[in-house]
Amino acid sequence: MPHPRVVLRPTDAETGRGVEQALRARFAAVRAELGLDGPYPADALAEAERVAAEPPPGGHPDETDVPYLTLDPPGSMDLDQALHIERDGVGHRVRYAIADVPAFVRTGGALDRVTRERGQTVYCPDERVPLHPPVLSEGAGSLLPGEVRPAFVWDLRLDGDGLLTRSEVRRAMVRSVERLDYAGVQAAVDGGTADERLLLLREVGERRIAQERARGGASLPMPEQEAGADPDGGFTLRFRPPVASEEWNAQLSLMTGMAAASMMLDGGVGVLRTMPAPTDDAVARFRRAAHGLHVEWPEGTSYGDLVRGLDRTDPRHLALIHEATSLFRGASYTAFDGAPPADPEHAAVAAPYAHVTAPLRRLVDRFGLVVCEALARGAEVPAEVREALPQLPELMTASDRTARAAERACADATEAAVLAGREGETFQAVVVDHLEKGMEVQLVDLPVLAKVTGDRAALGSTVPVRLELADVAGSAVRFVR
Repeated sequence: MPHPRVVLRPTDAETGRGVEQALRARFAAVRAELGLDGPYPADALAEAERVAAEPPPGGHPDETDVPYLTLDPPGSMDLDQALHIERDGVGHRVRYAIADVPAFVRTGGALDRVTRERGQTVYCPDERVPLHPPVLSEGAGSLLPGEVRPAFVWDLRLDGDGLLTRSEVRRAMVRSVERLDYAGVQAAVDGGTADERLLLLREVGERRIAQERARGGASLPMPEQEAGADPDGGFTLRFRPPVASEEWNAQLSLMTGMAAASMMLDGGVGVLRTMPAPTDDAVARFRRAAHGLHVEWPEGTSYGDLVRGLDRTDPRHLALIHEATSLFRGASYTAFDGAPPADPEHAAVAAPYAHVTAPLRRLVDRFGLVVCEALARGAEVPAEVREALPQLPELMTASDRTARAAERACADATEAAVLAGREGETFQAVVVDHLEKGMEVQLVDLPVLAKVTGDRAALGSTVPVRLELADVAGSAVRFVR
């Protein structure tokens, strides 16, 4: 199947200015319904502006001689991570610098209060609702190129197989020398023009992927539906195929999160990102689905290896990818101070794991970084951080729920805008899931996922469906067989 991209612009004859205006109004309504439409509180904004204007924190070692680079989507300004990789014998030394948000946010202050209320940055197609004011998240706290910034530097040593052999974390002043994006890095690697920095990133990324396979980790290759602003005006809706450079960079983040979790467990204090292993019944159902879709599951192959090898362009595999979501449920945050959690692992990572690499965009990372840095130098974890740990799972769960609701409602509205004026038309669609009343399908020629009423068809089969309703204001699309 293709990975289509649809552009909605005011000048498009099919959509018209009215549809885009309705879409913008719906995005605003979604934020209002979820309580995301208020301005950043004045007292927190004033605090952010004050701390952003203050001199950098003193006492941090100067490591600005290390030429870090950042790797993010194009146009990103809230840069949490910067990386530097060099050879270390047959292995590698990876330095992963993470924005030092705790240097700017005082516990008990207005910024601390608001970030606990918000939990994370929420992304809508037309704008985002930031965890921190842009003066921090896109300014003083961001690892922008050419700027000296405070950071938590994770210093990670890997052997020749990509296995992590030593990990340290410290605070330091760092400087990024270049901001890169995934597509540009991938084009350079594929085209043979990549420099040593990018070749090392690929080498480490591929070795870490091999390590993930060896420990039984799994990642779900779900087609990512994106609704976002188009550079030329209007909005786009697409299924975005990730490029390999994203996975290489993600492996650095995963490795850092695993190192952080190990520190926390050894130190007896922290907050983990956990996920239970799928039940035997869930795996059995998945195996039956694979059999029904005629997807070969060789004897001795784990479900993680099977999922990793599925092809999003094959309708049968696409249906099985959607079925695999049942194996990746129950992720949560688990705080502890003293005895470790009974089940500290994240099943998809196949290891204990903690969120510590996105503090500009996610609340929990700010506290995890402080915990790890204190443990690494043998110091007491600050009392105010220990006191906050039990509250973090509930705060993050609530913000996750809000972010998912905003993303889904905005994507539904954009789907309705894509289909506006086409009521009565028939489309070809692949059946990707069975529901209690009908089924879920993915349109073949448009980046739309939709529920369909009527008799079910076999998973992975292609069926004609007729559009009955495309309501932008209600974020609603309805098809029938």
